[in-house]
Amino acid sequence: MIFEILIFALAGLGALFVTGYAVHMFVGGLVSTELEHQLIIIVCVIAAFAMAYMAWDVVQRRSGKR
Repeated sequence: MIFEILIFALAGLGALFVTGYAVHMFVGGLVSTELEHQLIIIVCVIAAFAMAYMAWDVVQRRSGKR
């Protein structure tokens, strides 16, 4: 269980980094720096919630509660 959490955390952090960089590459230079940072934060928060839900679902399925 702890090992799974560490794997999920490592994969999640990597995915959030790539997501933030993708937003930067997509809108960087097109909008103001403040708006770019706000967009990166918004997209990363949405992605973090989605990843947390997917990790929770996997743990629930493996523990037999679903």
